[in-house]
Amino acid sequence: MRTTVGIIGAGPAGLLLARLLHRAGIDSVVLESRDRAYVEQRQRAGILEQGTVDVLRAAGAGERMDREGLRHDGIELRYDRTRHRVDFPALTGGRSVTVYAQTEVCKDLIALQIEEGGPLLFEAEALAVEDADSDRPRIRFRHQGRESVLECAYVVGCDGFWGVARRAIPEELTRAFERTYPYAWLGILADVPPSHDELVYARHDRGFALLSMRSPSVSRLYLQVPDGTDAGEWSDDAVWAELERRFETDDDWRLERGPITQKSVTPMRSWVHEPMRHGRLFLAGDAAHIVPPTGAKGLNLAVGDVVTFARALTHLRDTGSDELLDAYSRTCLRRVWQAERFSYDMTTMLHRAPDATPFDDRLQLARLARVASSRAAGTELAEAYTGFPVD
Repeated sequence: MRTTVGIIGAGPAGLLLARLLHRAGIDSVVLESRDRAYVEQRQRAGILEQGTVDVLRAAGAGERMDREGLRHDGIELRYDRTRHRVDFPALTGGRSVTVYAQTEVCKDLIALQIEEGGPLLFEAEALAVEDADSDRPRIRFRHQGRESVLECAYVVGCDGFWGVARRAIPEELTRAFERTYPYAWLGILADVPPSHDELVYARHDRGFALLSMRSPSVSRLYLQVPDGTDAGEWSDDAVWAELERRFETDDDWRLERGPITQKSVTPMRSWVHEPMRHGRLFLAGDAAHIVPPTGAKGLNLAVGDVVTFARALTHLRDTGSDELLDAYSRTCLRRVWQAERFSYDMTTMLHRAPDATPFDDRLQLARLARVASSRAAGTELAEAYTGFPVD
């Protein structure tokens, strides 16, 4: 089997890349180790930056998003029993974000790929990327019980942290940067309408809490818990009681309870792999970088990566110049490190470390008060949250 671009992974990054290449007239094959049902049900991110929304629309994948997604023009910060709204359009010249779950993005892109695009092989496990530094890289994969080879001009690894693509880059040529956090998120899905019409980020002496949503009838909420927590240790009543404590304010706002349908624990880490390219192998999304979820950047960074690659390959075809392809890693990493910085700032401003001192607590409150009282500080948060430009 031959193609121009072999794509490993049918998450939002791999699927969107296939869509962008198809629209540009460049052929590709997508290999996904899981089955279609798993990909379409895998709960992940739910916040789309303005740029991501614009890209999906331009790719012809925005119809259902525009119909069912929830546009949010701000977030609410809670601290010291007070509430402050960050108004995105007022601070950014009109930008906003959209609540539309990753599962729904994948469903839309899978349907388009099957109807219009190139091959999309589910339950096709990539085993290795070979000859990445040659002009004919290959992906060895197993599909329907048989081992096969996909010969490519380029390979893009959208296969996550545990995928095979990154392993094809010689270790002596790479460098990894990492920070782990001593806490995690206990997340729940609940069949109850959201108790607020925008996301609420709460800093509390007992720990961070986040009120989010998946739809007008389904709430998504998170609690800061110690790293290594077992979700089964928390009863439903204990989860709701702790959420109520951390969201408490001095007005009459109340948190609505409902049946909890899912619980999970998400570890918190920051990680970047450099470079994001080796020969004709390019890394995108979680294969190259991970951010703590506080800044809502993971999916959006992956979108930026594949937009950069598709633009560079189209430029090569149209002009004969590989200048943009050669700059892929540098271009992506500029955006990645800004997202890492913002995600770290949001995480450390809102989460209480296990060894936090009274001095640390006062600094957090001062940082939040600065955002609430300074247009410049509020603008910095709003611009970063709604999205960094794709260079």
